[in-house]
Amino acid sequence: MGSELKSYLTGFALAVLLTAIPFVLVATRSDLPLGWILSLCAIAQAIVHLRYFLHLRWRGQKREDLQLVLFTVLVLFFLIGGTIWVLGDLATRM
Repeated sequence: MGSELKSYLTGFALAVLLTAIPFVLVATRSDLPLGWILSLCAIAQAIVHLRYFLHLRWRGQKREDLQLVLFTVLVLFFLIGGTIWVLGDLATRM
């Protein structure tokens, strides 16, 4: 089996696992702190996608790849932060 195929299969298995864990916890109405577990699984899954599917590595990567990741994080920060700001403002006006 080629190393690229092995990388894709490993990434797929990790992505399925990181999707199944929160699904099972929510479906069984677990008493664990779901917010933290869901957040950690989401962050881990984002890292899995960057590593195994987009082939971004922290060592020896091109400067353009790093700029792409940093710009994406910046855009996500503004989108999430703006949404929280607007919803918080709307909640105080009600």
